[in-house]
Amino acid sequence: MKWDRSHRSGNVDDRRGEARPRGRAGGIPLGGKIGGPGALVILVIVLLTRSCGGGEGGGSGAGALDDILNQVLTGGGQAVSGSPPPDSPGVGADVDEFEAFMGFVLDNVEGVWQQHFDEAGQTYTRTRLQVYTEAVETGCGLGQAQAGPFYCPAPNDNQVYIDPTFMQQLSVELGAPGDFAQAYVLAHEVGHHVQNLLGVDDEVRAQSASDASRANDLSVRQELQADCFAGIWAYAAYEQALLEPGDIDEALQAASAVGDDTLQGQAGLDINPESFTHGSAEQRKRWFDTGFQSGDPQSCDTFAATDL
Repeated sequence: MKWDRSHRSGNVDDRRGEARPRGRAGGIPLGGKIGGPGALVILVIVLLTRSCGGGEGGGSGAGALDDILNQVLTGGGQAVSGSPPPDSPGVGADVDEFEAFMGFVLDNVEGVWQQHFDEAGQTYTRTRLQVYTEAVETGCGLGQAQAGPFYCPAPNDNQVYIDPTFMQQLSVELGAPGDFAQAYVLAHEVGHHVQNLLGVDDEVRAQSASDASRANDLSVRQELQADCFAGIWAYAAYEQALLEPGDIDEALQAASAVGDDTLQGQAGLDINPESFTHGSAEQRKRWFDTGFQSGDPQSCDTFAATDL
């Protein structure tokens, strides 16, 4: 991927080296993670116990998620308040390089979403990226690196968390190397931020709480939508001439590597679609490609899809 060190988001915080926070032995499961070797974090646990997003409320019907997406991205619905992002000069296969690259990608991904929101008559609020090691305190509780990258939708947080060692695992252990594979990971997590702004996260939580039997299916649909949103950004990156040969293949390989069936197989478990919370390798690739081929957020309505 072509990228410029002189352009990166100022919303990146380096929290590596902080004292390891105290918390429960296993931390808490966090929704919105992209996946990690040997750690299948189950969103339903978050939805039915401690909510990362905060707030209560019942579901508003089967069509509510579709309505939210349609209203906000076509100019209807209520505007989301926010402020423009600060920008700062960048830096750039050590960790500093990682932070610089992530800062560039974050700025670009959010610029794309800001444009989509502007076109819909909405205001986009930017997130922050927290780069940490081992464990970190968040508005959702204690986050741990073995859970993989995640987004915390709590009202006093709304941030993305990534331990750089995950990218090494993605490349070496999961067989998905390349800078665009890393960019896909971040774009997916920003996709969860977009869902939070649209109200999708709240609606999924409410509907899952009112009908626990739907929790896994809703979780999969939410994750696949975030994959599709990552594809929306990849389309914009193509339009900006940022892509290099092989970049999309890197993203597709990364999407496949973090499929529930892939991770279950690597963990020596039986493949059990009923337990999926993020979607199969094929589903994750397909929905990323759906976003990339269309460049249109309206193509990402996974909640209305009859065949995922």
